Amino acid sequence: MQLSVLDQSTASKGKTQDIAIRESLALAQHCDALGYRRYWVSEHHNSGNIVGTAPEVLMAAIAATTTRIRVGSAGVMLPHYSALKVAEQFRVLEALAPGRIDLGVGRAPGSDPLTARALNPMPQAVEDHFPRQLQELQHWVSGNPLPEGHPFRRVVASPTGPTTPDLWILGSSDYGAQLAAYFGLPYAFAYFFTEGTGVEEALALYRENFRPSPVCPQPYATICVAALAADTEAQAQWQFKTRERSTIDREFGIRLPLISPEEAAARSLNPAEQRVAERLQHKAIVGDAEQVAEKLQRLATRLELDELVVVTWTFDPEPRLRSYELLAQAFGLARG
Repeated sequence: MQLSVLDQSTASKGKTQDIAIRESLALAQHCDALGYRRYWVSEHHNSGNIVGTAPEVLMAAIAATTTRIRVGSAGVMLPHYSALKVAEQFRVLEALAPGRIDLGVGRAPGSDPLTARALNPMPQAVEDHFPRQLQELQHWVSGNPLPEGHPFRRVVASPTGPTTPDLWILGSSDYGAQLAAYFGLPYAFAYFFTEGTGVEEALALYRENFRPSPVCPQPYATICVAALAADTEAQAQWQFKTRERSTIDREFGIRLPLISPEEAAARSLNPAEQRVAERLQHKAIVGDAEQVAEKLQRLATRLELDELVVVTWTFDPEPRLRSYELLAQAFGLARG
């Protein structure tokens, strides 16, 4: 089983947001040394707790300070941008770290409607625009010309070179799965975002409808799953209180910096919040290393996956670093 990392650059209460970006860089170097397969960073805007707004910039810093781990976006929210500009950005990244760049793209805004409008004040209909953007991006990233008659056929995304970024489709619904299948691309399902709802259907659609391509001759799917390991189950459950409180708040439209386990434990829950907490506890992948590894392996076996992407939120960086270290040991990852 291969393990990878999704990092959302979470901000914590009492710290300025810029610290979260530097913590992401430190975590990437840590996971590179531990033997993780890839390190993906996300794109969110106008959020109080997720402050990774420019994955392509953060990726450059990570690629420059790591040696072996693949570095990617999870993802670039393509409808906000020009497909050519995204292709050029990732071509530059590929030149900096040949053979180590993943370009994960998504269709969701990664923000509220007002912020989405500020990012792209002249949007086209997402349903009609995204597949065309994806077609153009796939050709520009691969270096293959667009079809005859396409108005941009003569446009080349530079810099070119002997290697190209790996293009991924990200999603949390059937739409992304079907699009990844149609274009013959690897697919990542946001399991942590949906709490697993719809994952079986999406993966089945992807595999059943997959059309082989030169870059991906057979279906390749993964899921991004939330997990937290500690030296003891009690310690893990204590650290989990931070994410539990944040998830409860999100259910009611509140996005604030992460709070400490102590502050989260001190807050009482109303009946509606208690129901959310109970649902989370039922599904949470939290415990000591053996417990978490067993749950992850069981999930991967059920979904027929060869790779899992793990996202971990903690108030302080040290428990997060320790969680990834424990999982690397439990899965026998080879240190770099």
